Order: sequence, then C-alpha cells, then structure tokens
Amino acid sequence: MRAAALSLLLLALAACGAVQVEPPAPQGEAATACQRLSGLLPRTLDGAGRGTSVPESPYVAVWGDGEIAVRCGVPRPARMAPTDQLQEIDGVGWFADPDKPTLYTAVAAPLYVEATIAGTHVAPQVLADLSGPISQVVPK
Repeated sequence: MRAAALSLLLLALAACGAVQVEPPAPQGEAATACQRLSGLLPRTLDGAGRGTSVPESPYVAVWGDGEIAVRCGVPRPARMAPTDQLQEIDGVGWFADPDKPTLYTAVAAPLYVEATIAGTHVAPQVLADLSGPISQVVPK
C-alpha cells in the first residue's frame, strides 16, 4: 500500500516541478554506500532527465516528472521471502514486488535500493542503467 501511495503522490506532485518523495534513513555502511551512489546515478534514464525531489536528500533521485524514483537505503522488502528468485541484471539482484508491478528493489548487501518505474518506461532498461552504479558502491 505504501508504494502505491508513493506512486500516486509522485504523479500528483509532478505538476508542481519538484516531486515529493519520503527519504529513507540508512545507517552505517548503507548510508555511506548511498551517498556514493548519489554521485554515480545517470543524468537520464530511458529518455527522462534528472529532476528534483522534496525534501532534498542524498538518498533520493527522480527522473522526469516523477516517472522514475529511486530511494537508497530502504528496509528489506517485507514481501520478499528467503526463497524468492531475484532477477539478476549486471551482477545486481532485483526483487520485483508481485503486489506492486511498478516497484523493484535491488538487493545488494549492505543496502537495498528501491526503484519505482512508471509503466510508460521500459523497466528492464531502467534497472540495467541503475545496476551499474549500484554494483560500484557495494563492497566486494
């Protein structure tokens, strides 16, 4: 439900210029990795340019009018079971939430990176473009 509300909020606030996204509060290694990730994220994703989020946070990035949003340092997805298969893209495992078809979470110890991708974008391409930067900040 929370991700669905976040998606609706992103779309509703897009007309205002900045997109309101609740930033996570990662700790320790996850916070450090997320701060590094912030500087590595691409300027465009699937043709959408980087936008602005409110409140500003190094743990949030948006593209377009909130069509794509990334939150770094979120908790492990509650819906993800230990036996769930992850889709691996460029060395990063992605959990596709079966209840929320626009929500994907990168599972990359010590952090989880959540991506909300509107249906107007090609999700596998966006995830591939995000996997490179994520794999650069994850300790080997």
